[in-house]
Amino acid sequence: MQKLVEGIHRFQSDYFPANSELFHRLAGGQNPQALFISCSDSRVIPDLITQANPGDLFVLRNAGNLIPPHGAANQGGEAATIEYAINALNIRDIIVCGHTGCGAMKALLQPESLNKLPRVKQWLDHAEATREIILSQYEKLQLSPEALWKATVEENVLVQLESLRTHPCVAAGLAGGNLKLHGWVYKIETGEVFTYRPERGQFENFASGTKISTSESGSFRFPVLNIPNGSQHTHCA
Repeated sequence: MQKLVEGIHRFQSDYFPANSELFHRLAGGQNPQALFISCSDSRVIPDLITQANPGDLFVLRNAGNLIPPHGAANQGGEAATIEYAINALNIRDIIVCGHTGCGAMKALLQPESLNKLPRVKQWLDHAEATREIILSQYEKLQLSPEALWKATVEENVLVQLESLRTHPCVAAGLAGGNLKLHGWVYKIETGEVFTYRPERGQFENFASGTKISTSESGSFRFPVLNIPNGSQHTHCA
């Protein structure tokens, strides 16, 4: 805790005075550029990854960056956050960002590890489609545990994007052309961020100067998995 307290002091003495004009403006209201849905993992820091300023991102975080579908009994506050972002803050871009080394996705592959975590197990029901995709499409490829884990992270981003579409405010925004959805994966060990390209059916590294795709209103296909021997295996929805 002492480290956190010292951080508060540095923020108040150094950062805040240097950016007082920004905070004075933010005190009058917020106008974030995007809703950023990510995992609660302490290693994933949306503002740091995107180098965003205070007020740039409206952030929703939970275990596994999951989005309960509209009407789900245990959807928590996710639906309210999404609705507020779109209808109150007029956000026009939503990012679902998974990450390598995700403990929630590892638990999805090893459900026996959740025997003493009943609430976590119940929460991960919102990723059951991800698990079924992995079991039916990937396990037969005899991938290494690491490759299977990586595939689970990627597939889960796409599954949650589809779940996001079931929310009325999202469906309305997409139908009206006022909203775009983006699927990202953050690679902790290298700092790279990969974005899903619907037209290619795979995640690609953000290169310098990369333009955001404007064709993300259609359905997301499953990604192309790079198999260790160099061949590729494509899954379609």
